[in-house]
Amino acid sequence: KYNCPNLKVEAEVCYVKSTTITMENVLDNFYFADTKKLALLKEKVMDFIVNNGRDVLDTLSAHDLPQSQDMLSDILTAVTKGKGDEKDYDGIDPAKFKTMSIHTLRRKLHARGLEVDGTREMLIAALKESSRNLMEDG
Repeated sequence: KYNCPNLKVEAEVCYVKSTTITMENVLDNFYFADTKKLALLKEKVMDFIVNNGRDVLDTLSAHDLPQSQDMLSDILTAVTKGKGDEKDYDGIDPAKFKTMSIHTLRRKLHARGLEVDGTREMLIAALKESSRNLMEDG
């Protein structure tokens, strides 16, 4: 609308850098990230939930937890991402795109001149499509 394609991404990066996720604000930040499609913030929230799982279970009830259809996938991604060095993987194997950090996904898309805003799933889909095109052209 205002021809500022990276403004939302830059604002999200500033917000993530300046925000500390706590037990008191984890759900608010999750809902904000989920409704506004803020992949980096959602990743930070999921990492907090995984790293503080016992406290989250002790503090929040099942009624408090979001009923997002992507919540389970997001948590599994955060758990898997935390178990290896794939979050910093910089190759072209599409099977490893799912566990890349949002920062890495965005960097790879930017380097290819592609859109860097969207959900994790949107970023992965764009990177897979770009990789397919590179393989076909190369």
